[in-house]
Amino acid sequence: MDMNINLKGKNMSLLKKILTTSMLTLFCFSYSQAESDNYVPIVPGVKSVEITLNNETFTLSRVQDKKNKIIDLYSYTSFGVPQPMILAKGVETIGEIELIDYMKKAQTDSSIAIIDTRTPGWYVRLRIPGAVNVPYTNFNYKDDAIDMMEDYMGVIVKSDGTLDFSKVKTVVLYCNGYWCGQTPTMVKYAKYSLIKIGFPAEKIKYYRGGMQAWTSLGFTVTGDAAK
Repeated sequence: MDMNINLKGKNMSLLKKILTTSMLTLFCFSYSQAESDNYVPIVPGVKSVEITLNNETFTLSRVQDKKNKIIDLYSYTSFGVPQPMILAKGVETIGEIELIDYMKKAQTDSSIAIIDTRTPGWYVRLRIPGAVNVPYTNFNYKDDAIDMMEDYMGVIVKSDGTLDFSKVKTVVLYCNGYWCGQTPTMVKYAKYSLIKIGFPAEKIKYYRGGMQAWTSLGFTVTGDAAK
């Protein structure tokens, strides 16, 4: 009986040593690989992605200068008010990798729209390449809201004036950041917001990080303030 207990103890000790050694080996390998990759990656092993979107061709990557710092435009911490992680039931909040995936898909899939919801001045100053500008202010007025949804989001206006949402696009929306209320206003708070007017919530993707998070990671930007 005592011998069996002793053997089990030795086996457990040996197993722990093997697992510890394996974990250390994996860590060292990952660290060495990261050290050998002399670039700033999007995801492990990927430095850049070539994208053509909305008649704009660009190389999407992160700034390769490892001493680069966030752009002055987004360097202050006192902007706006933090926005909720979930804007409305059914609306999905996404991050950078998911946004890039939608951008890649949108190249050949017209049912996806990458939309900058900010006012034109912000859009001209600095934006994510390939995005179209649909200012949130249009959703304060019914006719303007319908025009925007018809032109950019796949909503069909029937002859009797009713709206057909059966073929709407998946809209990927962003604004200035997690403190910015422009996308939340378009989605939920405006008088004729997407949700209030009947746009399917499951077709709305909210990139909450917006330009604040995008620039903090050094992703490619375009506009008058681009470096």
